[in-house]
Amino acid sequence: MGTVMRIGVFSDNFYPELSGIADSIVAVGCELAGRGHHIHIYAPRYTRPDHARLGLPPDEIELGRAVGVTRLPSLPYPTGTAQGRIVVPTGRCWRRLRRFRPDLVHVHLPFGVGLEGVRAARMLGTPLVGTNHTPLTEFLGYAPVRADWLRRLAARYTAWFYNRCDFVSSPARAIFDEMETFGFRAPHRVVSNPIRLDVFSPRPDKARLKRKFGFPEMTILYAGRLAAEKRLDLAIEAVAALAAAYPEICLALVGRGAQEDGLKALCASLGVEERVKFLGFLPDVRRLAEVYNASDVFVIPSTAETQSMAAMQAMACGLPVVGARAWGLTEYITEANGILVDPGDRDALARGVACLLRRPELRRRLGSGGRAFVRAFSASAVALEWEDLYGRVVESARRRRAGSLRAGSRAGALDPPGGEPDETQLCDSRVQRGRQYRPVSGDRFPGSAWDARGDRGRRRG
Repeated sequence: MGTVMRIGVFSDNFYPELSGIADSIVAVGCELAGRGHHIHIYAPRYTRPDHARLGLPPDEIELGRAVGVTRLPSLPYPTGTAQGRIVVPTGRCWRRLRRFRPDLVHVHLPFGVGLEGVRAARMLGTPLVGTNHTPLTEFLGYAPVRADWLRRLAARYTAWFYNRCDFVSSPARAIFDEMETFGFRAPHRVVSNPIRLDVFSPRPDKARLKRKFGFPEMTILYAGRLAAEKRLDLAIEAVAALAAAYPEICLALVGRGAQEDGLKALCASLGVEERVKFLGFLPDVRRLAEVYNASDVFVIPSTAETQSMAAMQAMACGLPVVGARAWGLTEYITEANGILVDPGDRDALARGVACLLRRPELRRRLGSGGRAFVRAFSASAVALEWEDLYGRVVESARRRRAGSLRAGSRAGALDPPGGEPDETQLCDSRVQRGRQYRPVSGDRFPGSAWDARGDRGRRRG
């Protein structure tokens, strides 16, 4: 470990809201804290009902002495979790952040809390890192207005927001593709979300776990929020279509969300109430890992994923994955670990599931491929990558300030060699953690790079 850093994290989505973004922030933050760094998270204030929706007490999450949390006043906002909150930015949060004395600010979403982070970084002269976790245009169904002009405006705003940053990450190259179309030009690179491989791993007692949860031999699993963009209606319809050929088929749904009642009504209308198990939210990650290990196939028909931490957890437990050929899923689901199907195609989803159910040897082979694939995404490995990136951003900013001071004191003089910040280091072409990076045309700095899996990540059609 190098110099100890103080990192201010701003996110519009955090505990207790059911979200992979929150899980990622917690995992990386705790890993960095374990390496001696100090983290302070700024997030919306949630209400008692928001906690109660997941059966959680209305207490602050405990992340250790080196990870603090400050809550900002917020208002309810409709989202797929039915827990959404929005913060109206006032531009005053920088005063709170000043007391923390951050070396760097990291914003995770481009909404009210994210804007507070941008403002705070600028007021304090602090380097700014951003992560775009979300294809924002796919979530405009929750907006009060639905129109093409709004989609274009949202895409332009997203590019504008992340252009404020010194460096930007995303779990998916597809996100950068869209932002570049609308003028995004900041240094950037694909960085995976972290997976807790110490928890999510294959278990030898599948038969016992099946008995524990009442799962039959052919159990299909989904875990995450029950939201419209997840297209779980397709999974339920696929199970109904396969029931005659596979009498033991069962679909287990882990999570909560705004679509839960509608999905239960769909099960009733299709006559598959006995085949679809709604397990609710499982706060104990070890119990969740048991559910993965009691299942046979994982499905993710979603059309709005940048990675899907749940799919990565499934792979870590040795499950093959059937997912939609959309956004970031095409970068993580490959012929070595799963099956991609056309978005919105129930019949294709059913065929993919059936292919795995009738071929146990294929399930085993793809399960082994998934386990090998996710080893590079361990929480410790991803935290080390962020430690390196943060250090480079802070050093680049320091050198830039030093260069500005020299320029001011020597009007007209040239900086000596090495006086300019080498920002190409933030996204240099190299092999990192077993994944080949290579240059992307159009990046602001020569030599900036991205994960080679991006070849498969460009959005189709």
